[in-house]
Amino acid sequence: MRRVVITGMGAITPLGHTAAATWAAMREGLCAIGPITSVPRELLRMGIAAEVRDLDPLAHFAKKHVALLDRVSQFALIAAREAIAQAGIDFTVGGLGENTAVIIGSGIGGEQTHDDAARRIYVENNPRLHPLTIVRLMPNAPACHVGMEHKLMGPTFATSSACATANHALAQAFHMVRSGVVEAAVAGGTEACITLNVVRAWEAMRIVASDTCRPFCKQRRGMVVGEGAGVFVLETLDNARRRGATILAEFAGAGMSADASDIVFPSQAGAELAIRRALTDGALAAQDIGYINAHGTGTPANDPTESKAIRCVFGAHADALAVSSTKSMHGHALGAAGAVELVAVIGALRDGVIPPTINFLDADPECDLDYVPNVARKKSVHAALNHSFAFGGLNAVLALRRAP
Repeated sequence: MRRVVITGMGAITPLGHTAAATWAAMREGLCAIGPITSVPRELLRMGIAAEVRDLDPLAHFAKKHVALLDRVSQFALIAAREAIAQAGIDFTVGGLGENTAVIIGSGIGGEQTHDDAARRIYVENNPRLHPLTIVRLMPNAPACHVGMEHKLMGPTFATSSACATANHALAQAFHMVRSGVVEAAVAGGTEACITLNVVRAWEAMRIVASDTCRPFCKQRRGMVVGEGAGVFVLETLDNARRRGATILAEFAGAGMSADASDIVFPSQAGAELAIRRALTDGALAAQDIGYINAHGTGTPANDPTESKAIRCVFGAHADALAVSSTKSMHGHALGAAGAVELVAVIGALRDGVIPPTINFLDADPECDLDYVPNVARKKSVHAALNHSFAFGGLNAVLALRRAP
């Protein structure tokens, strides 16, 4: 099987409108969580989120094009443009466009379009909806728009597996490139879910924090909803070297599993299985891993379950691991979470800097690992993992190595 590398990454997140800006903010331990501005706060119980602010669609898209694009597709297109530009890849050479997959997932899809349609019908009593409502809200729209903009004719589809969506998309892309089904892939996740319906729904579950996100901390009170997108260019190591591309990291392996137990409560056994499978798929020993970007939602159930799974898989080496949750900075982007967090993993491998878990106060006895509290740390990392564990008991773990 062929070795797969990442040669381009793009992102738009609450921390910045590019992957570079997002990574710089992660290194500095900046927090993008604050009062919601896009939803009337008087209608909410908590009223905090991590929003992508100051985005002017007309700065990125023609006016007639904006009519086709829900915010979720706008995010995907902006991130994909950055990733493809960084990769310096020309899809017209050798028919590459016909052999490039586009796999971009979303946990919810065009929620703003859905929210607007509901408001028209139920609040304004207006029976007429925008004629492009369906094509704006469908979850596969972001992948389709990216493929059309860059003339990519390979397998194009969306994944949707709640908070594991982006990692599932990236895992599928990785396996397709490695096996030779395609020569390259543009893959990641996108989410634009900060709407009244979605935020109220999360509040109803009683797992949303009222102050901020404090993963693995004794004072954690829950998750904070975020949004954004992360998109990456994957290709074979041979092709990247042949065209002189800058390699950001090697995509070593992926592990997936299902808890098959509970729709919301996480399973330690399911998480362990995905982690072990990622290590096996990437031909990595536990001792090879230096950093884990944890799922780390800040909820009472997730954090100790994930900590115990890590300790069980890594044994004594768990004490040498740096483990952090960047959700403490950019919130939980749901279907885009794994893609946003892959920016942190690549940054750690490239720059030898571990982004911190900010907002950390006191350690929780049930969470007994090194969570890199509050301040980034210099550490040379050979290989790293990216964890995503979703409602439905769906787990996806990515394994990356430093660029060869």
